[in-house]
Amino acid sequence: IDLGEGYCDKQHLPDHTCEVNGGCARIIELWNLVFIQYNRDENGKLTPLPAKHVDTGLGLERAVAVLQGKKSNYATDLFSPILEAISELSGQPLGVEETLPAFRVIADHLRALTFAVTDGAIPSNEGRGYVIRRILRRAARFGRKLGLHEPFLHGLIPVISKVMGETYPEIAERLPHTTLVIKSEEERFNEVLDRGIEIFENLSSEILKKGGDFIPGKDAFRLYDTYGFPLDLTQLMAREKGLEVDEQGFEADLKKQRDRARQAGRFDSSSDAEWEEISSGSDSEFIGYEQTETNARIRKVRREGERISIVLDRTPFYGEAGGQVGDTGVIEGEGFRLSVEDAQRDGDLIVHIARFTEGDVISNPDVSVCIDNERRLSTARNHTATHLLHKALKEVLGDHVNQAGSLVAPDRLRFDFTHFEAMTPDQIDEVERRVNLHVRKDLPLEKEMSTLEEAKAQGATALFGEKYGEEVRIVKVADYSMELCGGTHLDRTGEIGYFRILREEGIAAGVRRIEAVTGEEADRLLRQEKRILTNAEQMLRCRADEVAGRIETLLDERKSLERQVKKAMQSSASSEIESMVRNGAKVGDIRVVVSTVDVADIGELRSLGDRLRNGLKSGVGVLGTAMNEKVHFLCVVTDDLIKERGIRAGDIVREVAAIAGGSGGGKPHMALAGGKEIDKLDTALRKVPDIVKALDQKA
Repeated sequence: IDLGEGYCDKQHLPDHTCEVNGGCARIIELWNLVFIQYNRDENGKLTPLPAKHVDTGLGLERAVAVLQGKKSNYATDLFSPILEAISELSGQPLGVEETLPAFRVIADHLRALTFAVTDGAIPSNEGRGYVIRRILRRAARFGRKLGLHEPFLHGLIPVISKVMGETYPEIAERLPHTTLVIKSEEERFNEVLDRGIEIFENLSSEILKKGGDFIPGKDAFRLYDTYGFPLDLTQLMAREKGLEVDEQGFEADLKKQRDRARQAGRFDSSSDAEWEEISSGSDSEFIGYEQTETNARIRKVRREGERISIVLDRTPFYGEAGGQVGDTGVIEGEGFRLSVEDAQRDGDLIVHIARFTEGDVISNPDVSVCIDNERRLSTARNHTATHLLHKALKEVLGDHVNQAGSLVAPDRLRFDFTHFEAMTPDQIDEVERRVNLHVRKDLPLEKEMSTLEEAKAQGATALFGEKYGEEVRIVKVADYSMELCGGTHLDRTGEIGYFRILREEGIAAGVRRIEAVTGEEADRLLRQEKRILTNAEQMLRCRADEVAGRIETLLDERKSLERQVKKAMQSSASSEIESMVRNGAKVGDIRVVVSTVDVADIGELRSLGDRLRNGLKSGVGVLGTAMNEKVHFLCVVTDDLIKERGIRAGDIVREVAAIAGGSGGGKPHMALAGGKEIDKLDTALRKVPDIVKALDQKA
């Protein structure tokens, strides 16, 4: 036990007496607190704890260090192979004091990353994912100190697998997945890290030059918001330069950003309009699992222009939550009728957002309430299908798949999930097949309330980052799927009808998205595709199984025709160039070719300019064209005029474009410029000889 300066440093036992500054008395006190585990009451008296344990803090690494006779954990064979691999990769020797911290940080952080990602954690912007992201980014930044500017961490994972894989076989089993996750996150961070470090270095240098001692919060926030620097990374880099970070200013800017994002949302629970109480009592009891209509009492209302927000004592309307959209329907009362366009949650409130379709005054709080049942049923189809999709993705892609967001609407479902590469067509087909297999099995759904602990004990899937109360709702699809979910669902999977994936795409590093349809929308899609295929059969005069082959043949024929047309155009262009050169004017002894041309794009204009320059042998050429509501000029100058007369294409085209209200420039032999005034095209081209003459005289 390190007691600090002035205490006895002899290895005395607790019952030993010593007169050196009460050193051993202090050891006895620490021994009681740490090992015997006494508790000190408010009067300073030690009382035994009811349960005694010994927490020595030894751990695997320290135990290995003792057994191997090493003074540091990093000198043991748990770390030395990793450190040697880093040395080989970076070309930096081990044991140099300046670089030693970088070696140790990378080795330690990479071990933590490997275990965490193997266990299912994924880098993200919240929860445990944010911790993983911060660890990785800190390790990546220390790699810069060893000259490692390209993604390198993922290449060291096999070394950790070799060291720990025998005891933890999961590391070896999931090595491809872990490598892919860390590589993807490294590549994403690399895109912004170098630029961010450059900005930080410039910023900190300016602050130190002015004698400052802290980095303003707004600058720390800019590094976070634009370049992905977590606050603690900026603080670490600042401390290395003897600077502090204005953390309060950072948090203030972060709050402003969150407020802006919140205000951009569709439903603003912080409206300036005041709630008007209509009746008193409890509110927002949700009865929508069992009922789709009921009698209710209005508790309070809030008018916002033509819209009115209503809170009821009890309601079958599902307020948007968990990715499922809110219900729509009707609220009717004495002398008025309201069309409910949405239902949202505001804390514990279920807020019905509606418009009057009859009357405009609520004279009586007693109302009848009814949701759009067909819309609810379509939504339920998509929600139940989402659970089947989640399970199928885990079966086909692996257990690393976790929900990263969802939308459950009446007309479609959207499911975001963690996966680090695009799904293959075969994988998409297999997922779709598995979902429809369980649809055809017409499996029953069970919904029950349970405590959170009991639900987890049963194996129910809970979404990381979601907030659950002590009581949760379990939605179970026979023996296939079991998730914690507060949404509305079908009674049997057969009611889904048919499940169809529309598309699979990436939306962020390590996050993929599937959009799909069920029921009536899936049926509509199939009928639409049937019509398209029938039309293709008729136009191509072939059977359905021959359509792809016919289209391929037509595409080949088109490519052949395009090559022929291009060849003919090049031949025509060559003739046109020859004509341009023959008709070119002389400015002194310089041949100057000026012409308007008709081209499809800038690439074709450049190609034409190349041929003109080759055809000129010695001279200047300026081509003009009107395209996309702008005027474009291209100037070419042959090498002899550049070297002997100092005439440059950029100088010429800049003056020509200025006449048409534009600007531009480029290399001495070829330059491009644009202008806004199309009607000045001819005027600008007529001025070319004068511009060339003036530049030649000036040179």
